[in-house]
Amino acid sequence: MKAPNLPQLIEQAQRALREEARKRQEFYAWLKEDVKAEFINGQVVMHSPVKERHWTAVGNIYRLLSSFVIKNKLGRVASEKALVALKRNDYEPDVCFWKQEKAAQFTADQMKFPAPDLIVEVLSKGTARIDRGIKFTDYAANGVAEYWIVNPGKQLVEQYTLDAATNEYALINTYTGQDILTAQQVNGFAVSTLSLFDETANMQALAALLST
Repeated sequence: MKAPNLPQLIEQAQRALREEARKRQEFYAWLKEDVKAEFINGQVVMHSPVKERHWTAVGNIYRLLSSFVIKNKLGRVASEKALVALKRNDYEPDVCFWKQEKAAQFTADQMKFPAPDLIVEVLSKGTARIDRGIKFTDYAANGVAEYWIVNPGKQLVEQYTLDAATNEYALINTYTGQDILTAQQVNGFAVSTLSLFDETANMQALAALLST
């Protein structure tokens, strides 16, 4: 605020944001259902194919969350191709969940969605920097109440929740093996960490969730 050239700096920022908004509209026009891409700080970020352990973890998490949420009519769960449009950037999280009050507003032809209540990102070599960097900051700034960072190589989950006082994420805990991971935003959802990575444990956890 003490900079003598503050008006010029503001004008430059406004010009940059207008140009970024133009590029964002071009991104929307270009994006197709068979393309996995995100719009981050004015740049289109394409995603490379992932390793087997990555898509196995994504599938396991989605299977558990979506089945539980559907059974209990808690909202909606999406995997990978749901475009989350935040104030500045657009992301396609690995898995995300919206509570019923938000999900009730969705339409069958909708292609852009508001900030979820829970986002899960599964780390890969190409995405770890973004998942721990700009997404970590941006998800918090846009009110995503819970964020899981899943490491399929180490079979480990970091669970973060939004600190209302700072509007930043606070680490709740780190989970491995038979540790029970309990979602803060999905009422009643609790599974062993192993069930996110091992398909036998995943089927056992799914049966337990559906039987309650």
